[in-house]
Amino acid sequence: MLVEVCAFSLESCLTAQKAGAGRIELCGGLAEGGTTPSAGLIQLARQHLTIPFYVMIRPRGGDFSYSETELDVMKADILLAKTLGANGLVLGVLQVDGTVDEFRTRELIELAKPLPVTFHRAFDMTRDPLEALEAVIRTGAERILTSGQRQNVELGISTLRQLTQQAAKRIEIMAGAGVNAQNAHSLIDAGVDALHLSGSAKEDSRMTYRQPAVSMASGVPDEYEYVEAKEEKIRGVVQITTQ
Repeated sequence: MLVEVCAFSLESCLTAQKAGAGRIELCGGLAEGGTTPSAGLIQLARQHLTIPFYVMIRPRGGDFSYSETELDVMKADILLAKTLGANGLVLGVLQVDGTVDEFRTRELIELAKPLPVTFHRAFDMTRDPLEALEAVIRTGAERILTSGQRQNVELGISTLRQLTQQAAKRIEIMAGAGVNAQNAHSLIDAGVDALHLSGSAKEDSRMTYRQPAVSMASGVPDEYEYVEAKEEKIRGVVQITTQ
């Protein structure tokens, strides 16, 4: 079973590769839950990775109903990611009523060709997961990343099992959000096709001077902590999937 690691830095990419991950989901915008990474990060990932990496195409944090100008940015980012050597893309668009926007998602997937596309956890914000599953299949995406529409995969495992049964190998179901060595066995037993994790931990900033009166951060982490992948966390899940 393939293990994909969500990485927000080149350092985390290299750690994930060393730990035995089979694929990287390359992102920027940690505080927003993942946005499109910089061109420089994509370029260096291509230079240093031997495993495949998929680039997140998400112009901002927040919801997944995008304006026409935001969709134009997504299209430009798709073309740039292709030019810079991405192996695949990660995206998803919803309508305001909580259904999959099949037309716009399919349009982006067509633009991405021949690169494959993962429909990301916008899926978890839809009103009906089984309805959304069929919609995503119709868009031409190759897999869905989902927690089973719950805050983490442990809470969503019954829905994950339902999704894998209904998908019947027409599309991959990749479980993500809180995946670790303790729950990997139960997710495999639920029938999912792949596991997705960050395997990360917070690290303290190297700054010795810390400005007490000003903060540039609007969330977590703040200026004086950052998040990187940890080899032992990723390797623990990889070992379970290869037993």
